[in-house]
Amino acid sequence: MKIQSYLAFNGNCQEALNFYANLFSADIKNKQTYEDKKIDVPSSYRGKLQHAELKGKGVHFMAYDASPDTPLNNGNQINMSVDVDNLDEGKQLFNDLSSGGQVHHEFREREWGHFGRCTDRFGIGWMVNVDK
Repeated sequence: MKIQSYLAFNGNCQEALNFYANLFSADIKNKQTYEDKKIDVPSSYRGKLQHAELKGKGVHFMAYDASPDTPLNNGNQINMSVDVDNLDEGKQLFNDLSSGGQVHHEFREREWGHFGRCTDRFGIGWMVNVDK
C-alpha cells in the first residue's frame, strides 16, 4: 500500500509547486493541464494544472487546480508532515514555509525533539519535526 498527499489549489498550483520544488530540491513531473481534457472549465482555466506531481529525495506528492465549481476549504483538511535529520535545516525549512503564512506552533524544542506547525502562504498546513 502507498498513501500520498494530493493537494488542491484555487488556480495557483503551478506557483505553489514552483515554490515547493525550489524549497525541497525536487522536480515537477507528469504535468497535465485542462487544455485538452473533455472537462467543463472556463477557457481562462484551460492552462491550469489538472494534475502534477512533485518528486525528489524523500518527497512525493500530487497536486492540481480544482475546477472553479469545486469549493475548497483552504488548507484545513490536510497537513504535510516533514521529518528532518538536521536541526538547522529544520529551523530554516520551518521559517521558509511559514514566511507569508501563519505560525500555529513556534518551531522549538518539545519532549520528542524540535517541532513547529504552520500554514504556508498557499493555505497548506505543515508540521516540521526534528528528532532528538
